[in-house]
Amino acid sequence: QVQLVESGGGLVQAGGSLSLSCAASRLTFSRFGSGWFRQAPGKEREFVAAITRTGSSSVYADAVKGRFTISRDNAKNTMWLQMNSLKPEDTAVYYCAVRYDNRPTTKYEVDYWGQGTQVTVSS
Repeated sequence: QVQLVESGGGLVQAGGSLSLSCAASRLTFSRFGSGWFRQAPGKEREFVAAITRTGSSSVYADAVKGRFTISRDNAKNTMWLQMNSLKPEDTAVYYCAVRYDNRPTTKYEVDYWGQGTQVTVSS
């Protein structure tokens, strides 16, 4: 069974930074596009960022553009999300996601999900 394990979440003050990691196993990671989604209490799961299989191209939600950076290393089967200038509205559970061949930009395109990691930004 495919495993995606997120880490790096936590509590941070507004304006601070956090780096999330997603370690993938039991799949050929380089054949999958990957991305991050988040879900705040009472809200739908939403797209945050996605990157192609090779890491050559990425796309971001408008709410995080210029503050978050997605990256990946296929040799390490790992993806990251560097989050800077965090805001209280970034508070959510962040999920790692993969999609065969293409980067996932909607939740309906995701083939596999991680279990999620909590990010809390205090004001």
